[in-house]
Amino acid sequence: MRRFLPSSLHGQMLLSVALALLVAQVLSGVLLFRAEQRRLESSLVSELAFQLVRDPRVDVRDDTTRNGQRGERRRLRIQRALESPVARGDLRDPERQSALRDVLEAQGVDVGELVVLTREVSADPYLRNRFRDAPRFFRERFDPRGEVVLAGMKRAGSDQWLVARVPLPPRNVRAFRGVIFQTLILYIVLVGGLALLLRRITRPLAALTRRVEQFGGVPDTGEPIEPSGPADTRRLIAAHNAMEARIAALLDEKDVMLGAIGHDLKTPLTALRVRIESVEDEAERARMAATIEDITGSLDDILSLARVGRPSDPLERTDLAALVASVVEEYEDMGEDVVLDEAERIAVPLRATWMRRAIRNLVGNALRYGEKARISLTNDGTEAIVRIADEGPGIPEDQIASMLEPFTRGESSRSRETGGAGLGLTLARAIAEQHGGTLSLANRIGADGGAKGLIAELRIPLAR
Repeated sequence: MRRFLPSSLHGQMLLSVALALLVAQVLSGVLLFRAEQRRLESSLVSELAFQLVRDPRVDVRDDTTRNGQRGERRRLRIQRALESPVARGDLRDPERQSALRDVLEAQGVDVGELVVLTREVSADPYLRNRFRDAPRFFRERFDPRGEVVLAGMKRAGSDQWLVARVPLPPRNVRAFRGVIFQTLILYIVLVGGLALLLRRITRPLAALTRRVEQFGGVPDTGEPIEPSGPADTRRLIAAHNAMEARIAALLDEKDVMLGAIGHDLKTPLTALRVRIESVEDEAERARMAATIEDITGSLDDILSLARVGRPSDPLERTDLAALVASVVEEYEDMGEDVVLDEAERIAVPLRATWMRRAIRNLVGNALRYGEKARISLTNDGTEAIVRIADEGPGIPEDQIASMLEPFTRGESSRSRETGGAGLGLTLARAIAEQHGGTLSLANRIGADGGAKGLIAELRIPLAR
């Protein structure tokens, strides 16, 4: 159900107002219908009482012409009978009977017996006989296909029944047409005006939302947003522009600082590489070179992690299968046990250099702890999924989440043999999030129920 509901503020506000207006108009229509029904019932009961009390002799001219002359005048009287007008199968109407009794007694009529019922005109013998030579007025008043309300009254002390008949009026649909027309006018005026007002409010908010989504994803987001809309919205946009300017200045300072740190640290490391060549002990020289390489690698990881949030290169549509295959070939050339099991051709908008770095980190982690890596590339219709599986010892379930945090490793040592400073998974996760994706870890469960290795799953949206 939520799928069909509007998700934007503009749509939800319009839907809420439209539903509230619809409920109000439905209630108004119900109240109007009930008032109309009460009016019709009152009119019907009053006419029955008038006929029973006054016994009117209605003078009606038959408009039919005979030989060019006007028709005769005819008199219509209420029925007088010695027997009750209730026939077999008739059902009395107690509500109308009670209302009619109240009206008659209010007029001073001493009511002995009273019956009120409804029957079809065609089922009433008195009316059916009158239809044979009845004037046009009578035929128009009593529709043979309609119903008639019949009231029979016997005064106290009398043995004669007075029987009055009033045609049951059809439902008045004109009032409902008025409500429907009124609803349409209200929808056009109220909902239409509200739509224009909400558009004026939500358009600047939508522009601000897009700006916030873009900020940090690209190095330059262009000119600040021009404040527009109501005063509150303009103040919000102005505050965002000021905040964005401060954040951009801080990020620029951070980039300058990182560049300076990288230059100031790599320069002495390069000098150390040259100086260790003078060390005569070959084993000692190798250990010193390894230490320098370890420091250089950790420094590269730290700088990369710091810069991943503000990439300088744009997203480009890239064949992810070819990129994964190139990484596999690199490790195969180095003699590592890396196998590409499955790779669908998937074109994804990404930054190839960063994505290659993330996949290398995951493959390197699999080789470091599991000695072999199995890679597959599939898609589920919305995301490309890169899976790297190893056959290592896995990770305790309570430590999987912490393994994605900086400087966290599965072993307490930080020697080169066991794997650097613990930034590989953190950097891979940051790269995945840079592309709007995710990185997750899960243990492979063997037949005996124990961990049989680790699966790293990198998910990248097919479109952004």
